[in-house]
Amino acid sequence: MISEVRISDRSPLACFFSPASVAVIGATDREDSVGRSIVNNLLAGTYKGKVYAVNPRRAELFGRRCYTSIAAVPEAIDLVVIVTPAPTVPGIVAECVKAKAKAVVVISAGFKEKGPEGAALEQQTHRN
Repeated sequence: MISEVRISDRSPLACFFSPASVAVIGATDREDSVGRSIVNNLLAGTYKGKVYAVNPRRAELFGRRCYTSIAAVPEAIDLVVIVTPAPTVPGIVAECVKAKAKAVVVISAGFKEKGPEGAALEQQTHRN
């Protein structure tokens, strides 16, 4: 008999490559933005899992509730996609760890390719 696998039992790699839920931090409806493209692709594509938009300045996006932070999302998230400016990333990653997100993808610029300050931000992100 094959036992049922609970979401909490899934490995981080399974959550990364086949997430049951995805939160997009930096979701927006601003034209030509990465946050908009990612949310639209998740909602309009073949992805069948739950999608959560996270933006502290919006109550709703694309006809769906928008959450103020990853902590406000009502369930543990398999995959978090962070699409925010580099200076905000270390704090957001720390919030994701606290919220027990299984996997995180960062889509941002301004880390070590920008010099010592960016390299320091990158190191802060890795420590979380």
